[in-house]
Amino acid sequence: MKLDLVSGIDSLTNFKRDTSAALEKLKQSGEPLVLTVNGKAELVVQDAASYQELLALAERAEMLDFLRKSQADIDAGRTVPARKAVEKIAKKHAQKSSKR
Repeated sequence: MKLDLVSGIDSLTNFKRDTSAALEKLKQSGEPLVLTVNGKAELVVQDAASYQELLALAERAEMLDFLRKSQADIDAGRTVPARKAVEKIAKKHAQKSSKR
């Protein structure tokens, strides 16, 4: 999804004047629309399906970033095997239970 700098910008006044036409255009194109107030970009509107797609892309990007960081931790030796971590937690918990 990209912003069309020619037809993807309009004034809020025009949007309010003919909202139904603007909404139809949003649904058909799937592209966001930047609304201006006094010549400055103020709002971005888009149809719900495109917004949902944008959220899904952001979630995938966050997951890829997490995986890259995780791989860097593994490569740098900053991780512990899961079995060892669970055993350490169990041992710590057992020590706390025996002190009661």
